[in-house]
Amino acid sequence: MMGRKVVVATCALNQWALDFEGNLQRILKSIEIAKSKGARYRLGPELEICGYGCSDHFYESDTILHSFQVLATLLTSPITEDIICDVGMPVMHRNVRYNCRVIFLNKKILLIRPKMILANSGNYRELRWFTPWSKPRLVEEYFLPRMIQNLTGQDTVLFGDAVIATKDTCIGSEICEELWVPNSPHIGMGLDGVEIITNSSGSHHVLRKAHIRVDLVKSATAKNGGIYVLANQKGCDGDRLYYDGCAMIAINGNIVVQGSQFSADDVEVIAATLDLEDVRSYRSAIISRNLLASEAPSYKRVKVNFSLSVVADIHVPTSEPIEWRYHTPEEEISLGPAYWLWDYLRRSGQSGFLLPLSGGIDSSATACIVYSMCHQVCLSAANGDAQVLEDLQKIVCDNSYIPKDPRELCGKIFTTCYMASENSSQDTQQRARMLAEQIGSYHINLNIDGAVKAMMGIFTMVTGKSPQFRMHGGSSRENLALQNVQARIRMVLAYLFAQLSFWARGKPGGLLVLGSANVDESLRGYLTKYDCSSADINPIGGISKTDLRSFIQYCIEHFNLTALRGIMSAPPTAELEPLSNGFVSQTDEVDMGMTYAELSVYGKLRKFETCGPYSMFYKLLNMWRGICNPQEVANKVKHFFRMYSINRHKMTILTPAYHAENYSPDDNRFDLRPFLYNSSWPWQFRCIDAEVSKIENNELNPAYEEFD
Repeated sequence: MMGRKVVVATCALNQWALDFEGNLQRILKSIEIAKSKGARYRLGPELEICGYGCSDHFYESDTILHSFQVLATLLTSPITEDIICDVGMPVMHRNVRYNCRVIFLNKKILLIRPKMILANSGNYRELRWFTPWSKPRLVEEYFLPRMIQNLTGQDTVLFGDAVIATKDTCIGSEICEELWVPNSPHIGMGLDGVEIITNSSGSHHVLRKAHIRVDLVKSATAKNGGIYVLANQKGCDGDRLYYDGCAMIAINGNIVVQGSQFSADDVEVIAATLDLEDVRSYRSAIISRNLLASEAPSYKRVKVNFSLSVVADIHVPTSEPIEWRYHTPEEEISLGPAYWLWDYLRRSGQSGFLLPLSGGIDSSATACIVYSMCHQVCLSAANGDAQVLEDLQKIVCDNSYIPKDPRELCGKIFTTCYMASENSSQDTQQRARMLAEQIGSYHINLNIDGAVKAMMGIFTMVTGKSPQFRMHGGSSRENLALQNVQARIRMVLAYLFAQLSFWARGKPGGLLVLGSANVDESLRGYLTKYDCSSADINPIGGISKTDLRSFIQYCIEHFNLTALRGIMSAPPTAELEPLSNGFVSQTDEVDMGMTYAELSVYGKLRKFETCGPYSMFYKLLNMWRGICNPQEVANKVKHFFRMYSINRHKMTILTPAYHAENYSPDDNRFDLRPFLYNSSWPWQFRCIDAEVSKIENNELNPAYEEFD
C-alpha cells in the first residue's frame, strides 16, 4: 500500500550577497538538518546561492558562473542524496537572464523554473536585472553548462512553467511576488491537482507587515485546499533591508509550523508531517472548486521515480494547526534593527559602535536597540550558538571571551558620547549619563565650545563679522548658521572618536558611527546636513517618533531602564540655541511648525496615498474636520510641502537606515523624487486657495431649500 504522509522542510537562511562560500555552507547545513527531520523535500529562499541583494552584480557573468559552481558542489555532495532540493539562483537562457528555482534529486536536475511575476515596486527593482517568464504552462529545452553536464550526464533539462510529479503527489513552485498578485500561479496549479505549492521568498521586514504574509498563505490554501510551504531569507545581506524569516507551512487554510521572524541563527529549518489524503478530502468536498478544476488547463508534469512518503507511516503523527504568534510593534523595533546591527557589525570587520548620545528620545532609542542587540547575542551564546560566539570573539579580538550579561558586553563594544556645549542643559547631560550607566556603555563626556569658538574665530578673522543668535539680536540666517556649526562639529568629533578612541584605550579596532534621525524628521528635513544624522548606519531612520516613544516605554518595562522615564517626559529639543535662565528655550515641534503626530499623517498621505498638495488638503479636510477649519488645513499642508521641498536635497546624503516604514523618504531607491523643487508650489497652492474660497463662500451664503 502506498504511503500518504509526507515530510516537507523549509528554511530561513541568513545569506549574504556574493558570499558564495558562506551561502553554500548554510545551504548544505539546511539540507542536512532537513534530512535529520525526516524530510524528503527541502525548499530554500529566493536566489539563495548568490544572495538576493546582489543588485547590479546580477549583470556580471561572474555571478552566474559562481552560482553554477556552487550548484555543482551541491549536486555532488553526499548531503543532497535522497532528498529533492529546491535552490534559487540566476540563470541565463537564450541570452535572457531569469530569476530561477533549480530543482534536483540525486545528481539530476529535474526542472529549472523561472520567476513569472517580478517584484518591481518600493525597494524592489527586479525588472532592472531579470526578465519574467511570460509563457504560462510552457517549457523549453535548456542547454546546461559543460561543468554541470559532466556531473549529471544531462545535456539539456526542461526550463519553464512546469510541475514535479513524484510517485505519490505533485509539487508546484511559486517565487515570492507571485503569491502577492491577484492571479497567483498557485490558483491554476491547485485546480490542476498540484497538492504541494512552494514559495521561495526574499521578503523584507516592515513594521506590522507579518500578518499580511501569513493571511496570504492561509487564504491560498483555504480557498483551494493543499499544502503551502514558504521559505524566506533572514538578516541583513548587505543593504538597508532586514529579511525577516517567518518560514511557514500550511495545509487547508491552517498554519501548522511557524519559523521565527527574528533570530541570530544563520540557519533555521522547520518541517511538517502532513497527510495527502487531508488535501484530497478537503478539495473534493468543495463542489464549486471541482467544477473549475474539471476544465482547468494542464501543466507539464516532470515525472520523478521518487516518493515523498514512506509505506509504513500509519503510526506517524501529523502536524496540528497552530495560532501564529505575532510580535508587537515595540518588540519588532527591539528585535529587527538589533539583528540588523548585529549582522552589519560582524560582517563589517569593525569592533563596535559609537553613538552621540544627546539625552533625547531618538539617540536613547538607538542606544536601547544596541542594548537589545547585546541582550539577544548573550542569549544566543548562552544557548550554545557556536557561530554567534565565534563572531563575537572576532569582534572583541579575544578567542576566549564569553559574554556574561548585556551590560558587560555593551561596555566592550558600545561607546556613547555626550557632546556638551554652552547651550546644553544639565538635565540632558544627566539623562544621557544615567542611561549609559544602566546599559553599561563606555561613556564619554566632552565639551565642543572650544572647537565652535575656533571655527567662528576663523570666520570673524576673514570677514570681520560676528554672527549672533536670534535671542541676542541676530537674524534667522545667523541663528541657523550658528546652530549648524555646532551640529557639524559634533559629526566630525564622532568620527574622530570612532577611529581613535580604542587606540587611545590601548585596544585594537575601530567603531561604526550610529545615526539617530527618525523617519519623520528626515521627511520634514529637520536635521543639519552633515551633522550627527550623518553616520555609517542608522537603526531608527525608518521609524516614526510615535513608534519610538512606544518603544522607549517598552524598554522601561522590559529592560527595567528607569533612566528612560525622564527622557520620555522631556520635550524633544536640539539644544542648539542659548538657554534661557539655565533652561531649554528651543523645542523641536515649535521649530518645525508642526507636531510629530501631524508629520506621520503627512508622510503616510504623501507615500501610501500618493498625495500631492491638493489631494492631501482634500483628504485632511475630512480627517481633521472639527479640529481645524479649511484655512488652517490649507496653511498646514502648504507649510509641510514648503519645508519638505526646501529640504529634499538632504535625502540624497541620508545615512543608510533600517527600512521599517513604507513612508520612508529614503532617496537611494525607495522614494525617488527630485531634490530641487519650486518650493512655492504656485499652481498647486492656488488650487488649494480656490477650494478654501469656495468653502468659505458656501458657508457665508448657504443655499436655502424652498418648501411648498
